[in-house]
Amino acid sequence: MTDAHVGLAGQLTRLPQRQVLSDDVYETVKGLIMDSVVEPGTRLNIDALTRELGISQTPIRESLARLESDGLVIKEPLRGYRVSSRLTPAEFEDLFEYRLHIEPWAAGRAAERAGTEDLARLKAEMLSYTDVPDRPAYESYKAMAAHDQRFHDLVLELAGNETARLSFARTHCHLHLFRLYYGGGIATKALREHKTVVTAVRKGDPSEAAAAMRAHIEASRARLRPMFDKE
Repeated sequence: MTDAHVGLAGQLTRLPQRQVLSDDVYETVKGLIMDSVVEPGTRLNIDALTRELGISQTPIRESLARLESDGLVIKEPLRGYRVSSRLTPAEFEDLFEYRLHIEPWAAGRAAERAGTEDLARLKAEMLSYTDVPDRPAYESYKAMAAHDQRFHDLVLELAGNETARLSFARTHCHLHLFRLYYGGGIATKALREHKTVVTAVRKGDPSEAAAAMRAHIEASRARLRPMFDKE
């Protein structure tokens, strides 16, 4: 277990003082975790960060609470916060098994139920992100990660089962998968697969939509599995 609050605060103090608010602290610490600048197990010392940043504890506590909700940090009684571990191989496989159960079904249901306004929302989401990140750094690919999360959440929403949507949202799966690896070609392939899903939903073909979503998830799993061979 490490305690690297000094290095962390050094990164945060690069922000202009007027910007050191809850959102800025949240995004900066999140980026450091996603880029593995702050490694799993690192303790985040609130008092030390407060002193070194010269701000109150409130924005720091708020940002850490949000990161805890994301599953990126863990709060331990009487010990404070530490950076959570990355997905293990077993957790990775469990997550994709879960996704393969719920998301193809959701895509099929969306194809059955989606009306004109729903299809317009899907189209708008696809148009909201067209850039391909050029660097394997969170600052570069965070917009892609946000689109990925919104797209899959929208498909679950259009399936009409709020329990399923909330269950999926609690996994924060896209955040944790991007934490494992982001490399060249991932965005291009994922966007192409998203378009295939949307095309099937717009056609109102449940079988085709389910098959397209299944193919997308299986392709995503295949792209990320080799990351465990490097450990």
